[in-house]
Amino acid sequence: MTNWLRNGWPTLAIMLGASVWGMVWYPLRMLAALGVTGTAASALTSGTGCLFVLVVRHRALKTVRWHWLLPALALAAGVTNLGFVWGAIHGQVMRVLLLFYLTPAWTALFAHFILHERLTWSGAALAALSLAGAMTMLWSPQLGIPVPGNPAEWAGLAGGMGFAMSNVLILKTSRVLPDMKPEMRTGVIFGGAALFGALASLFEPMPAPPVGAHLGTAALLVLGLGLLLASNNMLVQYGLSRVPANRASIIMLFELVVTALSAWLFAGEVPGPREWAGGACIVLASALSSWVHRTKTAPPDPAIGETDPPGEHDGDDGEQGSGHGRDGDGDDHRKGGKNRPRAMV
Repeated sequence: MTNWLRNGWPTLAIMLGASVWGMVWYPLRMLAALGVTGTAASALTSGTGCLFVLVVRHRALKTVRWHWLLPALALAAGVTNLGFVWGAIHGQVMRVLLLFYLTPAWTALFAHFILHERLTWSGAALAALSLAGAMTMLWSPQLGIPVPGNPAEWAGLAGGMGFAMSNVLILKTSRVLPDMKPEMRTGVIFGGAALFGALASLFEPMPAPPVGAHLGTAALLVLGLGLLLASNNMLVQYGLSRVPANRASIIMLFELVVTALSAWLFAGEVPGPREWAGGACIVLASALSSWVHRTKTAPPDPAIGETDPPGEHDGDDGEQGSGHGRDGDGDDHRKGGKNRPRAMV
């Protein structure tokens, strides 16, 4: 029984983390109803999460070294977070999330050019399956072309591309800056999302800002969400450091189940046949991607020379909390997993 509990807790931690991410769209819509726009919500919640990580893990600040990869990672994380938050507030949640989960397609492309990884036939096939699912879901008899039908869906698509880029840049950063603690990469991710969201909020008209009791409610929601997301990522880090990367990526797909149920219960959104068919292709591509890469380790980057063998760097950092955000650093880098959980909401 003791062994079962020891082995079961990491899996439960990942499932709980996925459940939080599958329901986080609802409090974001509550903030929108109170007058806090999607861009402002992204900036405020990410800023709170960043401060939380920096305060809790302040001793890791000394491991940070300047490199151009850090602002690039911050920008990619900003696109990721803003795309998901804005899309979830203004669009059909399940369609936005499925477009977000086109990770296999974008990761294969970005990893080829940035990490110098060879694009294999299996990787190309999975990317094609993922894109075929998106086209099935997006095809419309009226439009006749399989493209996102509104700004929210375009935001979800852009957020998914940012997510894939974040995954690749985190892996690149872990190679170039191996002494940098994983939680500091998470701080960069949260900080980038906060700055990008703040800049974007300048271009989104703000409705009547919350006042009185609504202002207090909005402030509590922002504070609660920021702390929840940062703590949730620490919980997920505990699971990711103890579960094989390929199995963890499949467990993370539980987020789609929670999202579908919560969207049905709280928003009355019921996917149609095309959404189910397209979503099945995207989920299958994600699951198969985890299986295909189950035994592969990341090759050394020619641009930086040889790297340490898998598992011989970062010490016990995999156990330390980071941030979505979903930053599955730690073991997933060392095991070559490509379908890692994202580093923010």
